[in-house]
Amino acid sequence: MNEVYGSAAPRSMSSTSPSTMKMFMCFLAVFMVVQTIGTVLFCLYLHMKMDKMEEALSLNEDYIFLRKVQKCQTAEVQKSTLLDCEKILKGFKDLQGKDGAANKEGPKFEMQRGHEHPHLKSRNETSVAAEKRQPIATHMAGLKSNKAVPVLEWNKTSYAPMNSLISYHKGKLKVEKAGLYYIYAQVSFCTKAAASAPFTLYIYLYLPMEEDRLLMRGLNTHSTSTAVCDLQSIREGGVFELREGDMIFVNVTDSTIVNYSHGSTYFGIFKL
Repeated sequence: MNEVYGSAAPRSMSSTSPSTMKMFMCFLAVFMVVQTIGTVLFCLYLHMKMDKMEEALSLNEDYIFLRKVQKCQTAEVQKSTLLDCEKILKGFKDLQGKDGAANKEGPKFEMQRGHEHPHLKSRNETSVAAEKRQPIATHMAGLKSNKAVPVLEWNKTSYAPMNSLISYHKGKLKVEKAGLYYIYAQVSFCTKAAASAPFTLYIYLYLPMEEDRLLMRGLNTHSTSTAVCDLQSIREGGVFELREGDMIFVNVTDSTIVNYSHGSTYFGIFKL
């Protein structure tokens, strides 16, 4: 008996289950969100990095410009360098001019201070103005002594300045304000007998707790000629950094032959 068998119908390959499609769409959505967040974060990082690089480049350019200005201000480098020093120095002066104008016109903002009494404020302003008007200086004339003294004595003069920030104590001048001072002294002398050692002028910094420090020294030879007796003198002067309370004084090898005539022997100091 012949039986006829029909061929089975093939299963469709294009059919996809709904659960698989949903999983794929979720994965795609998550991937896109993560990629978007990563892109935003990378852009922020890149922006911050570029800001830092721009700041570093700006500082580097300023440094290079200042180095060029420094080189151009040296005469030897100006002759040998390939830089356009005239243009660089002109640009630097223009920048300085702009800064000066900005400071003059500058904003009228001030740091607030504590409340100050009007009378006290006016008194402080008056004292500062008086200090600016009155220089810190003194000039003293030699004071004659009938005996040998270890430190020359001096006398205030009516024609010379005298400031409260410089006081006099037994031959010594004391500064009440620290700073740079020009110290000077002249001593004239008249030799009455021949001497082998030269006449020497010393200017010392008085140190009560240790040995006095020599600041300046001057020497001159003796002459017994009466014609040149009034012409013998030693003058010394120099700039020194003094602290508040420092004292200076003048000494000579023989104070008995010092010439105290008007304008011959003097000692002074003034603040720069």
